[in-house]
Amino acid sequence: MTTQNSGYSAADIKVLTGLEAVRQRPAMYVGSTGPSGALHLVYELVQNSVDEAMAGHCSRISVRLDGDGHITVSDNGRGIPVGIHPTEGRPAIEVVLTTLHAGGKFGSPSASGSTAYGIAGGLHGVGVSCVNALSDDFTVTVQRDGSTHAIAFHRGALVQPLARTGNADQTGTSVRFRPDSTIFEGVTLDVRTLRRRLQEQAFLHPGLTVALTDARGREDKLETFRYDGGIASFVGHLVADRTPLHPQPIAISGEHEGHQLEVAIQWTTAYAEETLAYVNAIFTSQGGSHVEGLRSALTRVVNARARTEGMLHDDADEQIAGYDVREGLVAVLSLKMHDPEYEGQTKSTLTSHSATAAVEQVVEAALERWMTEHPTAATAIVGKALEASRARAAARRASERARYQSIDQVVSKEVYKQQFGIRSKNWHQSASWITDDGILSAQAEMWDGP
Repeated sequence: MTTQNSGYSAADIKVLTGLEAVRQRPAMYVGSTGPSGALHLVYELVQNSVDEAMAGHCSRISVRLDGDGHITVSDNGRGIPVGIHPTEGRPAIEVVLTTLHAGGKFGSPSASGSTAYGIAGGLHGVGVSCVNALSDDFTVTVQRDGSTHAIAFHRGALVQPLARTGNADQTGTSVRFRPDSTIFEGVTLDVRTLRRRLQEQAFLHPGLTVALTDARGREDKLETFRYDGGIASFVGHLVADRTPLHPQPIAISGEHEGHQLEVAIQWTTAYAEETLAYVNAIFTSQGGSHVEGLRSALTRVVNARARTEGMLHDDADEQIAGYDVREGLVAVLSLKMHDPEYEGQTKSTLTSHSATAAVEQVVEAALERWMTEHPTAATAIVGKALEASRARAAARRASERARYQSIDQVVSKEVYKQQFGIRSKNWHQSASWITDDGILSAQAEMWDGP
């Protein structure tokens, strides 16, 4: 322990206020300062609009990319409240946009006795304020209560207070922003990834229209997504270039202890698995507890069906491993639940333990019924899994035989004993094989061969 303080005193303790922490450590809030982080800014705003759709107040979401780097996300939801906040003494919209952990998704009752949002992707009241902090231009226009209001910021600081700009005959929120180039230096948005994410939201919410306009070229390019078939249509889209084992995706829906679940699955003749999982419409790229429940249910049902049909070798206690069950599987899982728990702000992994049991029970019961009602397809699914399992086991046995058959030819047991069989407290003696001429010569002759 040093006897001097080395210049470290109470004055060196810095307290970050407002949105300073976001600008100081942006990756903590949006994942990175590269392309994925810039995309995350768009996702945060889109998710707010999706939450309005899940609450039943939004039917259209639009995203526009302009040539000057600006991005606009608009919806026809209720619009962010613009009245004076009862405790902050500022417009509610200003509070939401400049204060971490401020928002309408914490579940507190409103004046009518209900909640502003039942189930929502937003949890912490952090997302939109982070986007504000990490943008060099951030303008919000709100239409509600017959009026249009606007407010503007620069890197999280208010530059144009909330002002009424006109009348309105509809409702909604429009956010126009540009990622701060000093933070996202040289970053270009990956339009293909953004397009795929917006298309996913249209699949997840039947009846919701999602539009993407790319205005960065000479002509505007508009794409509109709407899918009334839900996630079954999503799986059909994913397997379009593969050969399915059964003609239609297996659609499963149910509820267990407050968890609302939709799953669509289809096995194909391919080898790779593709499982996309969402919690409250948020893509959990690393899976988590809900995916564990799905995989456990699939493995148990397929093994049970194989045993019922007498396809397993009972005397050898044969089991089909989970990865063989999922060979060629395409699945989309959409879970809606209150207060989900994630590993971090980017929400890539669900950690809520209750999700595992909920997904497992709903999927297991529904898939068992489906296989009973579709025995031919069930046999094909089980047969493919069993074939994959036995092929893997045969390959492993062949590899082991080849290894053991060649070991006597490849390795000289006497040389091996001299090299690695020495046990001595003296490390010089233990390492003598490194410099022993006799051992080295014998080893060289062995590798040279006859």
